[in-house]
Amino acid sequence: MSYLDDHFLLDTPLARTLFHERTTKLPIIDYHTHLSPEVLAEDKKFSTITELALAGDHYKWRAMRIHGIDEKFITGDASDREKFRAWASTVPATLRNPLFDWTHLELRRYFGINDLLKPDNADRIFDQCNEALAGDDFSAKSLVRRFGVEMIGTTDDPTDHLDAHKELSDSDFECQVLPTFRPDKASKCSDVKVWNAWIDLLEDTSDICIQNYRQLSHALEARHHYFHEHGCRISDHGIDSLRAVFKKPKKLDKIVAALRDGESVDADDRAALQTAVLVDVGRMNAAKGWVMQWHLGALRNNNSRLLREIGADAGVDSIDDRPLAAHVSAVLDALDIDDQLPKTILYNLNPASNAMLATMAGNFAGGGVRGKVQFGAAWWFLDQKHGIEDQLNTVSSLGLLQHFVGMLTDSRSFMSFPRHEYFRRILCRIIGREVSAGELPHDRDLLDSLIDAVCYNNAKAYFGRDGQ
Repeated sequence: MSYLDDHFLLDTPLARTLFHERTTKLPIIDYHTHLSPEVLAEDKKFSTITELALAGDHYKWRAMRIHGIDEKFITGDASDREKFRAWASTVPATLRNPLFDWTHLELRRYFGINDLLKPDNADRIFDQCNEALAGDDFSAKSLVRRFGVEMIGTTDDPTDHLDAHKELSDSDFECQVLPTFRPDKASKCSDVKVWNAWIDLLEDTSDICIQNYRQLSHALEARHHYFHEHGCRISDHGIDSLRAVFKKPKKLDKIVAALRDGESVDADDRAALQTAVLVDVGRMNAAKGWVMQWHLGALRNNNSRLLREIGADAGVDSIDDRPLAAHVSAVLDALDIDDQLPKTILYNLNPASNAMLATMAGNFAGGGVRGKVQFGAAWWFLDQKHGIEDQLNTVSSLGLLQHFVGMLTDSRSFMSFPRHEYFRRILCRIIGREVSAGELPHDRDLLDSLIDAVCYNNAKAYFGRDGQ
């Protein structure tokens, strides 16, 4: 066996059979991404491999900084060739980091380049990739078609008019591109000036004056309905910290009124606003049959200098260790108590919380829905071999792997679709090893059903792709 050959990660005959006979036939449902719908609607052609593979990819920026690359060659004003050379000089140092595997999978699957990327071949590979990118089969839509992607979920602000989604929906593009409702800014009020500027936008798009919480909730509901009419069936919530604080409507009205007057509010009031928005949007989701996604456990924008110079998503985020269990439970229970908890996925960034969140998901199962509350796919720093294995083992041990909705890329890059292949290989590796060890039965009907479910069928059903 050699690196990245057909049997990469597949170290048993059964793993190879399951991967090659089952998974390669299955389309991809990439239900949570940060891909640009505007880029897809335009069917953009990328001018260089740097623009396609490095621009906006904070995973790679982070590795380059660790490797000692000057910021000029990461997010600065260096040429695309210079930036690619800097990345090529970093790649050998990523050995045993998932970026090493992902980079070379991308070069093979997109460009047919089997060489390892190194400083001495950087210019040749740069030119070879750019020559390919000039062709019609490397536009944004073509890249999606190449990997059999059936559905993409983007991430969209409630104030977005969704013009690009309308254009895509009216086109003959085979892949369904659906918006996702991301209302985080409604409750991120630490910076009162920034919060008010966003609320002004929400007023404009909802045509609702917002001077108290009831009006804020009505405006969010108006936009939620607008998104629903344009194909949205998922909300997403980046929950940097969660403290469940429940306050009565009159108090919530006062909090929003104070903020609209430009006054700061204390930590309890900020937590109460976040809790209220999570509960209200959760109820909206339940009423319309949407899925709710929570992303938990990130400590964002740690480096204030790079935040100031580059902005958010610069690659200076890390795992957080604040307590979660009681707060997650309280908000989910507040929805479930009146049977208004929608299908929910809990993504976790802190591996110390894996078992807690997997067992939390089981607390709110029911309603005749298979896998109603999910412990979501390994996310961000954890979507590498060991993290994926840990997540799959946790789901298997504390829940039902048979009903897990599988992998997503959570990516801003059109070069990320091979991560589905990476996930599928790891899943087949686990099953193949355990059958070989006599820990699982060699029952092909049982095993084929599991692989098909986790890689495709569950997501298809959970997100309504099968008409349910």
